[in-house]
Amino acid sequence: MNLSIIIPLLNEEESLKELHNWVVSVMESNNFSYEIIFIDDGSTDNSWQEISALSNTNPAVKGIRFLRNYGKSQALHAGFKAAAGDVIITMDADLQDNPDEIPELYTAIKTEGYDLVSGWKKKRYDSVLSKNMPSKLFNWAARKTSGVKLHDFNCGLKAFNSKVIKNIEVSGEMHRYIPVLAKNAGFSNIGEKVVQHQARKYGKTKFGMERFINGFLDLITIWFVSKFGKRPMHLFGALGVLMFFVGFSFALYLGIDKLFIHRTGRLITDRPQFFISLTAMIIGTQLFLAGFLGEIMVRSKTNETRYTVAEELNTTILNEYSK
Repeated sequence: MNLSIIIPLLNEEESLKELHNWVVSVMESNNFSYEIIFIDDGSTDNSWQEISALSNTNPAVKGIRFLRNYGKSQALHAGFKAAAGDVIITMDADLQDNPDEIPELYTAIKTEGYDLVSGWKKKRYDSVLSKNMPSKLFNWAARKTSGVKLHDFNCGLKAFNSKVIKNIEVSGEMHRYIPVLAKNAGFSNIGEKVVQHQARKYGKTKFGMERFINGFLDLITIWFVSKFGKRPMHLFGALGVLMFFVGFSFALYLGIDKLFIHRTGRLITDRPQFFISLTAMIIGTQLFLAGFLGEIMVRSKTNETRYTVAEELNTTILNEYSK
């Protein structure tokens, strides 16, 4: 199968039939073998009924319905598990992503050899203050933190080699950082394509200030996990040693001063340096213990893939030793 089109959605009943017909038109005009996987993330309107009706008329349409709203990351995770195509396309259901971009995205993966190609909505039709400006700030921070040089991390229109989606774990609210997750997994051939953005035709945007704030918090999380997820002692231990050294230095200074310089001066416990020393050593010890406990937790995990095997030759290492 050439393509799997994964479309997560929440309360988009008005746009589903139009989106389906548009995607099918593109697939048929390019002679693609395909499947369309709709993931209903707990919609409270008639979205599931629309998906069921489309499935009855087109066997290439598949649907997954969540019992409640779990979030876009969980919807994409379910779609990735179900996808069978050589190239996987993700897109939003609100008709703001243009299906006419799919053939060029497919070519970029299959012919040009990209692992992942992310859309870039260079010209947007969203509110400047409530969405465009926050998105620019968010994308700038994501570029600086992750090292992935993309202009639009949060664009729903992306193309993946099937190997990528089978070797990354999308959880929490990490759908914004799928390119970063792919890079951390070893898929470094990541490209970008300017795509056409369209004004929302039906419904209302799900984007709000809460998602903007959560996006930055997730950015901090993924930075920490990518840098120190396998070696937490390198961060917490280093900070702990530094803080303990600062505290010990103050304590040493106070001891030398009291014993040899100002023997009749005020008590050590009456001096502010004593409390700075004590606090710094306590914090340093706690940070060191946090790093030590983190190391124990990392080493005791047995259900996590520690590396990705790209190819095998007369071995069975993938199944036996990659866990």
